[in-house]
Amino acid sequence: MHLSVSHAFLPKKPSVAASVVMDHFGIGFETGRHVIAEDFELPVGPGDVVVFTGESGSGKSSLMRAAAAQLEDVFDIDSLSLDVAHSPPSLSGRGRGRVGGFDPPSENPRPTPPGKGGGSPPILVDALGLPPEEAMALLSRCGLGEARLMLRTPAELSDGQRYRFRLARALARKPRWIVADEFTATLDRPLARIVSANIRRTADRTGGGFLLATTHEDILADLRPDLHVRCALDGRIACERLAATRSRAAQPRAQGSAPDTRKKTPCSSTNSGSPPVPSPTGRTSLGGITAATSSGWCGS
Repeated sequence: MHLSVSHAFLPKKPSVAASVVMDHFGIGFETGRHVIAEDFELPVGPGDVVVFTGESGSGKSSLMRAAAAQLEDVFDIDSLSLDVAHSPPSLSGRGRGRVGGFDPPSENPRPTPPGKGGGSPPILVDALGLPPEEAMALLSRCGLGEARLMLRTPAELSDGQRYRFRLARALARKPRWIVADEFTATLDRPLARIVSANIRRTADRTGGGFLLATTHEDILADLRPDLHVRCALDGRIACERLAATRSRAAQPRAQGSAPDTRKKTPCSSTNSGSPPVPSPTGRTSLGGITAATSSGWCGS
């Protein structure tokens, strides 16, 4: 597939504070379009695990979503809310205090409006709509294998646990492609590597594909992606295809991962992004921010 991604700079009205910034750094409002990629070739194949890496603001997420827009049967885990539709009835519990940062159900709940459904929210092992054994296995692969967690409701989870629950719900739907932004960003690093290795095994077993964007490259040895797309802040984008990994998923290692020795083949690269901002020069002020002088512009 070929990807072209750009964003128009919106018109802005000058303010006093904006004028101070412009005067201090010798710049004005950006105009035109910010080009992330122009006719960038991404050789995605069925069942590929594709990871987009780069610093925040490098365009990796925009490039990933542009790729997803050209595929069929794609499920984005960010589209999942914690509210599970058609919740099965479960035992209602009452408690005091806060659980996982959320208030428990009120002892005097308001009547449920007509047509809005009723009952308590489902627990995790029920929420996937799978037989118990399959649900427990899937939750475990997503880092929710602790028995107490399986008996909690989505609202009782931490931020990292919610992310893993959304991933489990997406896997339960069995789409051809799953899209995940900020992949493993909310997880501690040992668990991030374990979840990554499980994603690799899932792709090998089911033939499903994944488009993942992350700033963390410590997961690559366990994730073992088929395609690795690196995005840089200066507009450079490079793609490498790694040797076939089917049936050779890495095992999770709590104490680190073995280096990935597979052959890496460059498949495409581009410098089609907007021109990079010149390197910082001149004096330093405002707590370390570099200001423009006659010799150049400021950097960010």
